[in-house]
Amino acid sequence: MAKKYKILISGGGTGGHIFPALSIANALKSRLNADILFVGADNRMEMERVPAAGYPIKGLPVAGFDRKNLLKNIGVLIKLGKSIRMARNIIRDFQPDIAIGVGGYCSGPTLKAAQRKGIPTLIQEQNSYAGVTNKLLAAKARKICVAYHDMERFFPADKIVLTGNPIRKDLLDHSMSKGEARRRFGLDPNKPTVLVIGGSLGALTVNESLEKGLRRLVDAGLQVIWQTGKNFGDRAKAAAKGLKGVVVTPFISDMSAAYAAATLVASRAGAGSISELEVLGLPVILIPSPNVAEDHQTKNAMALSTRGAAVLVRDADARETLVDEILRVATDADLLKSMSREISALALRDSDEKIVDEIVSILEPQK
Repeated sequence: MAKKYKILISGGGTGGHIFPALSIANALKSRLNADILFVGADNRMEMERVPAAGYPIKGLPVAGFDRKNLLKNIGVLIKLGKSIRMARNIIRDFQPDIAIGVGGYCSGPTLKAAQRKGIPTLIQEQNSYAGVTNKLLAAKARKICVAYHDMERFFPADKIVLTGNPIRKDLLDHSMSKGEARRRFGLDPNKPTVLVIGGSLGALTVNESLEKGLRRLVDAGLQVIWQTGKNFGDRAKAAAKGLKGVVVTPFISDMSAAYAAATLVASRAGAGSISELEVLGLPVILIPSPNVAEDHQTKNAMALSTRGAAVLVRDADARETLVDEILRVATDADLLKSMSREISALALRDSDEKIVDEIVSILEPQK
């Protein structure tokens, strides 16, 4: 009988970390006899999403450093100390054969505790600009799976493997035409449609840009699927009142249908979203969030925009220029075709399986 491995996966905080982590776990389950334990951050979305997917999870009280109010970091340091002790106990009790970090505050103390015990670790860096935690963990990691070229700036070259970021399988498991997908949202199947993604909480800049210019989009013959996040719903509905061909929703449960309906996407520049758009070949306008570590979303967006695979609109400019850019791109058939071709060329497919290949090579080096 095949050995039963114990595999620990740590990370989370956002869907961009959780969905890849779950994709890796599912691919591991299909290939290895394994017990999988997740370690996440208390009060973050992984504490609900991971158990809902059928995996156990333990939470750490870890939190991010506050760059604006340094006094608040006293509490952050206390939480970090507690998280380090808890991570050591989790490693001692679970005794994993390997620990995998997918990013997020909790992966630092967890993988560091594993490395101190001599347990092999693998890092998945999703962004084009490496985070501080992963740079600190890199020296003792066995493998570092990345989604962008030129990551030798941050990591030892001999440990880097270009795998891409795993994406949700359900996005690929459909055969809906654009017309069918648009009908699902109650829209005209033949009209060009812009999908605007505000994120789970709602990107205020993106939402206010739409609020200001929504009528102009409709007057130009465009339909809009506007995912607002949970904090902007009433304002968005007020802006859309009386306008035909606008769907306002705080959350989209069927993203495969939303993507299938889209002629053009406007989105933040998280690594997970970009990987999905690359695999689906969707033209996109990226509005990087300014509220992320090392401004990594701008660097993600520039990796595409410099190749003609996306249009970059800076957050500070979005209220004035986002709607103009949507109108410019969505009404230019040649530009849409060119952007689709260029973004498709960047896609790295079957990333979950490639990452599992690296995990297996660590666990079973003789095979």
